[in-house]
Amino acid sequence: MRPREFDHDDVLRIAFEQFWRKGVRGTSLSDIARDAGVQRGSLYNAFGSKEALFLCAYERYARKYLATLQKALGSGTLRERLTAFFDVTIKNFRSGSPPRGCPTTRGLMELASGDGEGLDENARQAFADLVARATSLIEEAFAEGKKRGEFSGVPATAALHIATVTRGLAVLERAFGDEAQLRKIAGHTIDLVLGEDSR
Repeated sequence: MRPREFDHDDVLRIAFEQFWRKGVRGTSLSDIARDAGVQRGSLYNAFGSKEALFLCAYERYARKYLATLQKALGSGTLRERLTAFFDVTIKNFRSGSPPRGCPTTRGLMELASGDGEGLDENARQAFADLVARATSLIEEAFAEGKKRGEFSGVPATAALHIATVTRGLAVLERAFGDEAQLRKIAGHTIDLVLGEDSR
């Protein structure tokens, strides 16, 4: 008897919800199969391993997240674009009940701690790629702002600063869960980079 076909996109969504909530180590293929209503063997047949399933699910997440960031950074003044970027980012960290944090930072921490069972160089590269692509989008916003006279610094340096603050916010969100504090830090960061006079 042939195993029933399943919706790959639906399985990837369900899998990523589990990975995001519990981490890669804390997630089992059995749990994903149960929640997706498919056989565990069907997941192995389709993806080969838990890590391969995670990488597919993470790439799906990354595509959607980057598209959201591109939209946030795509219109308005530079201050408005950066404010929209931080808004999307903080909402992403605080999504879920309880809030799930940042999946990229969580994955990187699993790797760094040696607890990333099922994570290897491919996962590290996927995390690094998302951070690099997001930083590139921020740099483009700064470059456009510079052309409009809204910014006089170096776009690449400013973008790296924003990306670094974003990683710090992800850690602070896990430590304190204080959304107001995250937003205050984001606003202060924008003031530091653009100058309070640009308000």
